[in-house]
Amino acid sequence: MELNEAKIKYIQTWGSLATSWGVNKTMAQVHALLLVSTKPLSAEDIMDALKISRGNVNMNVRALIDWGIVKKEFVVGERKEFFVAGKDIWELFKQITKERKKREIEPVLKVLEELQQVEDNTEEGAQFKKVLGDLSSVTNQVNSMLEKAIRADEHWLLSNFTKMIKK
Repeated sequence: MELNEAKIKYIQTWGSLATSWGVNKTMAQVHALLLVSTKPLSAEDIMDALKISRGNVNMNVRALIDWGIVKKEFVVGERKEFFVAGKDIWELFKQITKERKKREIEPVLKVLEELQQVEDNTEEGAQFKKVLGDLSSVTNQVNSMLEKAIRADEHWLLSNFTKMIKK
């Protein structure tokens, strides 16, 4: 397989897999393209490579910048904006984990905490509080594990993950 063919396959596959994780396919493809690019790319470069509109490029690049996994880069002699993705996959994992935690886990914890304040002394109310308490407990544990993953270095997380799997 030639390099360009492999890059195209990677970009297409990454985009398809991303939808399973709740990520926009095009956003994942833009990120994949920037991740394997050896130089900063302009919106036009991305449009040409992925055959998508300028609006689609701009919307998805802005989202990737908001996630903290793509940044603008100045290119001497150019007036256009150029974009790059960080190449450190461990840092990428930590940044995505941090954003997903902030966007998905923390709002759930807030709602669960609020819902547990229900004032109902019936058996049904007690059952409701128990279920929410259990959900809150599990979600807090997941939140704690994600926080440790964000703060950890690569070797610590991998060694502990390996220990968990062996048990």
